[in-house]
Amino acid sequence: MTPVIALVGRPNVGKSTLFNQMTRTRDALVADVPGLTRDRKYGEGHYDDRRFIVIDTGGLTGNEQGLDAEMARHSMQAVEEADIVLFLVDGRAGLTGGDELIAQHLRRTGKNAHLVVNKTDGMDPDVAASDFYSLGFESVFLTSASHNRGIRSMLELLMPSPEELEDQDRADRYPGIRIGIVGRPNVGKSTLVNRMLGEERVIVYDMPGTTRDSVYIPYERQGEQYTLIDTAGVRRRKNVSETVEKFSIIKTLKAIEDAHVVILVIDARTGLVDQDLHLIGFVLDAGRSLVVTVNKWDGMDPEEKAKVKEQVKRRLDFLDYADKHYISALHGSGVGVLYDSITSCYESAMAKWPTNRLTMILEDAISQHQPPLVHGRRIKLRYAHQGGSNPPVIVVHGNQTAALPGAYKRYLENTFRRVLAVKGAPIRFEFKSSENPFADRVNRMTPRQKVKKDQDAKEGGRSKHTKRPRMKSKKPS
Repeated sequence: MTPVIALVGRPNVGKSTLFNQMTRTRDALVADVPGLTRDRKYGEGHYDDRRFIVIDTGGLTGNEQGLDAEMARHSMQAVEEADIVLFLVDGRAGLTGGDELIAQHLRRTGKNAHLVVNKTDGMDPDVAASDFYSLGFESVFLTSASHNRGIRSMLELLMPSPEELEDQDRADRYPGIRIGIVGRPNVGKSTLVNRMLGEERVIVYDMPGTTRDSVYIPYERQGEQYTLIDTAGVRRRKNVSETVEKFSIIKTLKAIEDAHVVILVIDARTGLVDQDLHLIGFVLDAGRSLVVTVNKWDGMDPEEKAKVKEQVKRRLDFLDYADKHYISALHGSGVGVLYDSITSCYESAMAKWPTNRLTMILEDAISQHQPPLVHGRRIKLRYAHQGGSNPPVIVVHGNQTAALPGAYKRYLENTFRRVLAVKGAPIRFEFKSSENPFADRVNRMTPRQKVKKDQDAKEGGRSKHTKRPRMKSKKPS
């Protein structure tokens, strides 16, 4: 059994900093801004040879309304999921009314809860903890998460011993097919995540930018392992002013790198905009498989739907290999079909092909359409082999490949994609030429040197450097 530890407390008491220290990552956003963490965030931690799961939650105040109420509900769901609850308080700020309200709720849940007095660096331990003993927790830990103090001794007391833990193989950090959900703010990404999961896992609120961090959610569907990555919405650079939002954009771009398949969510009501194309460009640059999803399809009249489809077909004609779905994440229509595209994209991105098959496809392509002549010489492509996956990389060897026109490269890409049935994933080609080690020496010769070289060859290789036979001198009589 792997213990699950939930971190709860008021905003800005250091939960995300403690999360990063326990998981030895920087997965949680950290800044001196209250309420920065809005969704549950899961991470894996290790203490010696013992493994645990830690959940970072949004801040609680005891008087939540609107979005804060949604964050509070998610924090309480994390408490329900956890085996151990760490209730963080600020040692410098002292005991507050919000701390007392949270403590009362934790006592009612009956969970295995412990008090953590954070930000105690430079303070007398007895003074830092004195105000909080009235909350009635049996165990009180003093920590400084920003300086990584007191955390190891806390885990030593909290974690079960190795004998108490069941033997288990260490799973990958993010198992199965990793699916990144990206798009502009308020296009329905979190709604789609919740619909695909079948539960409310991330906050859905009618306000742009409610997801500020990338949330990695492992789950299983019909015996297959997946990890959904819900990301913050990416806006145009001129509209990005908050430092926190800049961090979120970095997380979104990193999530694209981590994904096997990326689902781009487009708002059908606003249509395809330039920022959608910028996101597509980054996905393609990262070499990730792509599924285009047009959301909020419900309630539109046939004329509007036809207009949106024509726009998508016209502006995304270069993505003819990517599936396009028209869905309603809110009502669930069309969402289930996404998994067929996800599976096809993943299989294409991770496929392995033998060298003889790739070389045979190359030979067939050349027999149908030969490479062009360059300076009177035909470009020769000899064989091909695979150079990598996600994205698939095909390495082609030959001569004069640097002079191969772009049109012929696209012809090869389309041929390989059709024969190998690659779907959704971009194919990258690398062309390598056989080099003549004496080519530079010949190219550096002047015309006079070349003429002299030809004359020497006609004379049997004799040149000014050829040694003449020595004449015997006559001795005087």
